[in-house]
Amino acid sequence: MSAGTYTPRPGAAPLPRMIAAQTALETRMLLRNGEQLLLTVIIPALLLVLFSAVDIVDTGAGASVDFLAPGVLALAVMSTAFTGQAIATGFERRYGVLKRLGASPLPRWALMTAKTLSVLVTEVLQIVLLTVIAFALGWSPHGNPLAVLLLLVLGTAAFSGLGLLMAGTLKAEATLAAANLVFLLLLVGGGVIVPLDKFPDAVRSALELLPVSALSEGLRDVLQHGAPMPWGHAAILVVWAVLGLGAAARFFRWE
Repeated sequence: MSAGTYTPRPGAAPLPRMIAAQTALETRMLLRNGEQLLLTVIIPALLLVLFSAVDIVDTGAGASVDFLAPGVLALAVMSTAFTGQAIATGFERRYGVLKRLGASPLPRWALMTAKTLSVLVTEVLQIVLLTVIAFALGWSPHGNPLAVLLLLVLGTAAFSGLGLLMAGTLKAEATLAAANLVFLLLLVGGGVIVPLDKFPDAVRSALELLPVSALSEGLRDVLQHGAPMPWGHAAILVVWAVLGLGAAARFFRWE
């Protein structure tokens, strides 16, 4: 039989094409999910508008939006990389989706890469939307965009590791409850809406070590105060990323 009889040619596609296709699929599934959109887009946008327009929390001198916008950007990263990814992956694991994908030509590490790229694509859309809203509310950011980008990438790595660790070790229902609970607790105590200096000193010292606090305060240092790269906050995010991703790689269960 002559070559080229079979079209398309049987066999696995090139690895980059498989990763790109899985990334596109993961992104479409996320954007079509109403609950995920509520968590990743609507809630951060509403919080930004509400707390900027209404003087509910004393955010110090200057416009409220200058304080709130960096915190809401950090919240958007957490909602996608941690809460949304943990819940979606947990239920994929429960229903056997990960097991079936693990048996496909797509390597498991490539599947995790596609999920991470999907998170990054979603975050870009979130950040663009929230930035437009913040500018409409009178936001005046400062600082180095490269420092902001590095903080966002480190924050994504930190939250992704924690989200995958939770999804790969807990039952889906437990992941759903725990991820939402952590989201609410960090929203209140992570320096997103309420300044950390409103808490007692002992509590504040502990809260400053949380990844969402490091990300929100780091973004605030750059975007509100025009500071150079906040290496202290970046170091906290690096530690969380290493611990989270390392633990996820070690303990993640596919079934």
